[in-house]
Amino acid sequence: MELYEISKEPIDIQTVIDKVVQREAGAITTFIGTVRELTHGKRTLYLVYEAYEAMALKKLAQIGAEIEERWRGAKVAISHRVGRLDITDVAVVIAVSTPHRADAYEANRYAIERIKEIVPIWKKEHWEHGEEWIGNQLETVAYPSGKPEEGDLHE
Repeated sequence: MELYEISKEPIDIQTVIDKVVQREAGAITTFIGTVRELTHGKRTLYLVYEAYEAMALKKLAQIGAEIEERWRGAKVAISHRVGRLDITDVAVVIAVSTPHRADAYEANRYAIERIKEIVPIWKKEHWEHGEEWIGNQLETVAYPSGKPEEGDLHE
């Protein structure tokens, strides 16, 4: 059972949760990121996600390791979808289990923020009046074409 995945198919939320069930856990939190219709006043029609999959999987595993080191007893599973997603489709599911609820909440929030910082996943937003490639949400990596080519990233 893979804890970290990039999927071209819809994500089964319960499957992601099941990956982190453990007898020692007193809490399981989930984050479910969905495609919203309005962003900064623009009406989104749909999104297209792309990933440098090999590196994305390594970075998701890195995030899981960071969480397990920081929050004792934590277990993490993350699934991110790629391809075309329509409004309300699920783009990412993060499940975190920990012995105590406060840690589960903190670790889950940490996971989504780290995904936005370091995981090479890009989305092309298609609006009523245009489209644009969006890099990681914190804009820490910029590429002239809006997204990298395979050779632009180093493992």
